[in-house]
Amino acid sequence: MSRATLGWIVLGWIGYAVLPWYGFDRAASWTDAVVGGSGLVLGLRGAWWLLPAAVPLLMLLRPVVRSDPASLSGWLTASGILGLGLVLLQGFSIGLDGWSFEVLRTLFGEPGPRQGGMGYGAALTSTAFLIVLCHGLAARGWCRGDAFVTSSIGVVIALIVVFVFFPVTTILASAFADDRGHFAPLVFLAKFTDRSIWGLDCLTSDLRCGVAWNTLFLGILVAFGTTALGLAFALIATRTGFRFKKILRVMSVLPIITPPFVIGLALILLFGRSGALSAVLYEWFGIPRSRWIYGLPGVFIAQLLAFTPIAFLVLIGVVQGISPTLEEASQTLRAKSWTTFLTVTLPLMRPGLANAFLLGFVESLADFGNPLVLGGNYEVLSTKIFFAVVGAQQDQGRAAVLSIILLGFTLGAFWLQHAWLGKKVYTTVTGKGDAGIPLPLPRRVALASYFTAIPWALFTLVIYAIIAVGGFVRSMGRDYTPTLDHFLTAFRIERTDRGLYFSGSAWDSFFATVKVAALSAPLTAAIGLLTAYLLTRQRFSGQRAFEFGTLLSFAIPGTVVGVSYILAFNVPPIEITGTGFILVMCFVFRNMPVGVRSGIATLSQIDKSLDEASLTLGARSATTMRRIVLPLLRPAIVASLVYSFVRAMTAVSAVIFLVTAEYNMATTYIVGRVEAGEFGLAIAYSTVLIVVMLLAIVAIQLAVGERRLGRRTAGANAAPLAVQAAP
Repeated sequence: MSRATLGWIVLGWIGYAVLPWYGFDRAASWTDAVVGGSGLVLGLRGAWWLLPAAVPLLMLLRPVVRSDPASLSGWLTASGILGLGLVLLQGFSIGLDGWSFEVLRTLFGEPGPRQGGMGYGAALTSTAFLIVLCHGLAARGWCRGDAFVTSSIGVVIALIVVFVFFPVTTILASAFADDRGHFAPLVFLAKFTDRSIWGLDCLTSDLRCGVAWNTLFLGILVAFGTTALGLAFALIATRTGFRFKKILRVMSVLPIITPPFVIGLALILLFGRSGALSAVLYEWFGIPRSRWIYGLPGVFIAQLLAFTPIAFLVLIGVVQGISPTLEEASQTLRAKSWTTFLTVTLPLMRPGLANAFLLGFVESLADFGNPLVLGGNYEVLSTKIFFAVVGAQQDQGRAAVLSIILLGFTLGAFWLQHAWLGKKVYTTVTGKGDAGIPLPLPRRVALASYFTAIPWALFTLVIYAIIAVGGFVRSMGRDYTPTLDHFLTAFRIERTDRGLYFSGSAWDSFFATVKVAALSAPLTAAIGLLTAYLLTRQRFSGQRAFEFGTLLSFAIPGTVVGVSYILAFNVPPIEITGTGFILVMCFVFRNMPVGVRSGIATLSQIDKSLDEASLTLGARSATTMRRIVLPLLRPAIVASLVYSFVRAMTAVSAVIFLVTAEYNMATTYIVGRVEAGEFGLAIAYSTVLIVVMLLAIVAIQLAVGERRLGRRTAGANAAPLAVQAAP
């Protein structure tokens, strides 16, 4: 038996016999173990349903006392399966009010025993059973007998099942139920085929099309637009000597650190009927004021601003990873620079392009803030779901049906991505040294990139100028008198006899947001990149379903995720509603797909022979991951850390139902100010958040560093337009 297996057996006993079995809140303090809060002590005192968990723990002592390699895998596997089964059985069978199922009430009488949600002891014991089970499967030859790989797969699957499938299926099950909770497939069919969802009246009349077609059309437009803009920024940042590329890079990433509603609010202050630009156009050129910004054009522009950085973060690592040697070989064979770009460079970008397109499409479908502010009469599924949940006509079943349609669109995009990529190989980073110089872009590609990226960067700069000015004037669009009142109201600091006192109204939400974001970002990156590694480097049954499961929480609107977390985690066996832990887990599994897709795009370029060489020399999988793979994954690590930290700071729809007085997030504070008409205060708070997130991004970049591939730099690319013209 390995030391790792023995260590998890010890941890399983500690979780069962020492740590408090119930409660994740402050009531479950460490002193509970002294007064009998452990599962073993509670079981001996009368909680008989906790005693069976001791059986698999006792079974694990047998291979410890009597080492028998032939039977080791059998004992570990059987103990792990039995232990997990017993913990889940007692957890779901007994709730706060007694038996959880009608059949148990009938058999054993009402109300039955009662228990609260699982705590530290139950979580550690369950984790120990899971790891022991994975070690047993590895001993039986699964994943070539690699315990690290089997444990990683087991832990990721367990986390996805608990924090993605369980809450999502809880709310989606209501799509097939009537108002009394009974199974009613005809009700589902009637809601699914509703004309307001699938109607095509816009093709034959002035009426609007169904909300599903609106959402699909907007998602495709945004996916194409964000991928094109992200590629233009990535090419300029990596393949040209553009003098202001660092500023351009900052402008490309700036929208991702903007709190919700702010971009939409800035567009309204610029293009609305009373907007600054609308006023200039009317006074100078007589162009009448209009409401064109409300509807498809406004939502499209806002989503391009918000989601282009995601495409850029995914694509920049892919463009950097393309081997210059392949391009040099093409030109050695007398190919023109345009032909080389079209037949060599662009095809090697396909994993990045496909993942960027998929993320842009899914983000557009799930976006809530921009359509809410700018949608006007252009309805999309995310806002319809929100009003079905919290509107005057509360209809949880309709919200679930609309969520299923969103999942269908995501599944279709996922399948098309795999079909487009096929089984081709895109490896460009190998163990062999590559001293090639990245070729300058063909002139037409360089000009297209400049004419695409630079105007968009300038437009982004104008939007952020509006945001910056809005926090320093009394009322944007009405009274431009300079003032600091908005910042003082939110972030006032007073000196008292006891020291500094943070009296501003925004400090509590600010500190809570930074704490939750700082905890969730590294967890999101670690789980996301580990998942990407498993998907690209390992082969196991159900892999395609496993990959889609990682996208599931990303595809569903945040409002649905928030409601599903309340329904799933407000009662035993996992009772964490109202704690900071539920916010961290919500952010981790909401943002994990970006780390997964970015990691897959980067790992697709890294030759597996690097891993195999490390394993051949005797290194374990964990060592190979740490010393070989992770240094080459630095672009993906930066993308995952930046995105997860920023989204945790700026998300609103997923947490608007989960915040409490103790854990009130910055975004809910901003939404409250917008609803109250205090736009100046909302913009001032957003400005502070933007500065904080910029500093965090710089710190992440410095801490992670850049990937070094041992390639020469091209001094010939000094001038921005010193590109090789295609003959």
